[in-house]
Amino acid sequence: CFCFSRPTPVIRWIKEGGELPTNRTFFENFKKTLKIIDVSEADSGNYKCMARNILGSTHHVISVTVKAAPYWITAPRNLVLSPGEDGTLICRANGNPKPNISWLANGVPI
Repeated sequence: CFCFSRPTPVIRWIKEGGELPTNRTFFENFKKTLKIIDVSEADSGNYKCMARNILGSTHHVISVTVKAAPYWITAPRNLVLSPGEDGTLICRANGNPKPNISWLANGVPI
């Protein structure tokens, strides 16, 4: 967030509709740079940089999207069944973009 004026503006950051990540947010370069460590999908959103001095203020909104490779919410578990028994397989995955889940039996789509 680089804003030039005289007198030098005070820079402030907010996350629209939420709060800046606690204990993972750091400022550099006289608060012109917002740094978030250990980013998660919850950090996606709009971040607003505001600059203010005695003559006025301005702001800019930066949209942040966190992408994530597919990961297991509930991984499928092996099942041992006897003939005639019923079984349920559960597979829950997430990611950004949301992954497609497909089932195969012995390598053949079901």
